[in-house]
Amino acid sequence: QVQLVESGGGLVQAGGSLRLSCAASGDTFSNYAMGWFRQAPGKEREFVAAISWSGENTLYGTSVKGRFTVSRDNAKNTGYLRMNSLKPEDTAVYYCAGDNYRPSSLGFSANDYDYWGQGTQVTVSS
Repeated sequence: QVQLVESGGGLVQAGGSLRLSCAASGDTFSNYAMGWFRQAPGKEREFVAAISWSGENTLYGTSVKGRFTVSRDNAKNTGYLRMNSLKPEDTAVYYCAGDNYRPSSLGFSANDYDYWGQGTQVTVSS
């Protein structure tokens, strides 16, 4: 089983940028498709982005498309979420997730992923 640990969250002003990392251990990272989700207080978990095991294919949620970029470095067992032009409505706990059942797919439902990190808080001030 893979263990996932997010980092890189914090407080940033609107218009700023952050890069989140998702460090994987315990299994071969390239066996997994990776997803990013977020959850704001009182709201359901929202799909942000997904990337296939090779990094060749990506998918983005409507609210972040054009501002966020998902990537991965399998040699470093790490995935990334680059977030630009941040808005207050991007404030949430961000989670990375792994799917080794369909590593070439781009799942956009939380149910597509079996492995989750603990989350990292991103707060965007206006």
